[in-house]
Amino acid sequence: GMSVVQAGGAGGAGGAAGDAAARIESAVLATLDASGAVETGALAVELGVDHQAVVGVIKSLLTDEFVVAEAVTTPVLALTDEAAAYVAAGASPEAQVWAAVPAGGAIAKGDLMKAVPAAKVGLGKALAKKWVGMNAEKAVERKAETIVDDVLAALVAVRDGAGVSDGDVKDLKKRKLVAAGKKTTYAVTKGPQFKATRVKAAAALTKEMLDDKSYLTTTFKEVNFASLGKDAGGGHLHPLLKVRAELRAILLEMGFSEMPTAKFVESSFWNFDSLFQPQSHPARDAHDTFFIKHPAACLRIPDDYMATVKRTHEDGGDTGSIGYGVEWKESEARKNILRTHTTAVSSQMLYKLAQDPEGFKPVKYFSIDRVFRNEAMDATHLAEFHQVEGFIADRDLSLGDLIGVIREFFRRLGITNLRFKPAFNPYTEPSMEVFGYHPQLKKWTEIGNSGIFRPEMLRPMGLPDDVTVIAWGLSLERPTMIKYGINNIRELFGHKIDLRSTASNPIARFDAVGGGLAKAGKGAPVGAPDVPC
Repeated sequence: GMSVVQAGGAGGAGGAAGDAAARIESAVLATLDASGAVETGALAVELGVDHQAVVGVIKSLLTDEFVVAEAVTTPVLALTDEAAAYVAAGASPEAQVWAAVPAGGAIAKGDLMKAVPAAKVGLGKALAKKWVGMNAEKAVERKAETIVDDVLAALVAVRDGAGVSDGDVKDLKKRKLVAAGKKTTYAVTKGPQFKATRVKAAAALTKEMLDDKSYLTTTFKEVNFASLGKDAGGGHLHPLLKVRAELRAILLEMGFSEMPTAKFVESSFWNFDSLFQPQSHPARDAHDTFFIKHPAACLRIPDDYMATVKRTHEDGGDTGSIGYGVEWKESEARKNILRTHTTAVSSQMLYKLAQDPEGFKPVKYFSIDRVFRNEAMDATHLAEFHQVEGFIADRDLSLGDLIGVIREFFRRLGITNLRFKPAFNPYTEPSMEVFGYHPQLKKWTEIGNSGIFRPEMLRPMGLPDDVTVIAWGLSLERPTMIKYGINNIRELFGHKIDLRSTASNPIARFDAVGGGLAKAGKGAPVGAPDVPC
């Protein structure tokens, strides 16, 4: 056999006495220096350490080319889980049965089975070896005063890698207590950089090295500039943001400018009253709208415009309408809320347009932002969601223009099978719901709402009589859910979302029907309307 030369004194990895890795490394280097070869299996046995600990040291030495190692695979026997349990119990199943039978007495077979879980296997073996027998009452009694547990001895020998006779191996395999396996050890010889001791190369330059100038004689590890850097773990765009970016590009490409919508809190005036929505409308109740407690009221609303809106609500003012015929309350209009739609911003942009001293100019505006509704949450509704809205203000626009714009927008989303259904909105007339045919669900699905803003909304702002505003809107969540195959909105937006899906979802890309969709450049930002509350 190969002897192991123990190294003494300091040296080896770290030079720390009692450190297992340092002790193994010292033994490996000293043995190689003396005899030129080491077998890791024999070394592990002689040092009394786990073989994997020796393998770990060899791999470390390989990186510095101190050694050369060749794998050697040999067939071995391995204990099965059942055999390992017997070794842990310290007895084979037949020995456990013999031990459970009282000396000079007997035990009922049923009681024996309960007392010894292995008795189902061990009783037959103990009977065959005549260690126990059955008496006239069919109870189990001892036949041998002493026994030798040769099965346990054989299992322990297998575990320790000692010699086992062919007869014992055959019996153990028949009982499925051992199985054929293999063991890999390493034949180790000196490498091109071999030395009797190893000082590990430093990984970094430290302050202490600079202070004592030890860096001048220190060996440093080479820097691997080809290695991959550590994963920075950066963030990922949410599916809603991916779809929003694509819709924004489509609208910019169609010539629309984006409205500033960063203000979530609006007054009831801009959210409802300026749109000619009656103060008695159910949408203005607390069960549909979130009201702000502090500050509860808006302080800045243009006085002359508010007076005109008041007259329009009460009797139609100068619009030719009869209004709602009820008293309009300023206190109700000043209540602050979380906006229920981005049309609150559209109304302010139209008012700003009407006040332009250079006169009216045609515009095309859009917005994509968050709105809030006091709704019960379910698979398709949340208390907050995102609205896509667009409008065009120009002279002599018609319902046909509105339908054409909507068809072109959805064509760029890849949707061409559309239907329009008459509907009612307080601030548009005529109004239309937009339906698209869903090829997967094989049914018509509502995908948007639209209409022409009423004169009762536009004339109080000061827009010319021949100016028409066509508008349409849809939610951002619905096309996103369809795009990414999400059935429950709570899995798209909120605390139940799977962050792994956010990281792995592909970029949103809608293929326009009738031609590819080129990416739009940056649109000119629109200034915030000078009518804050």
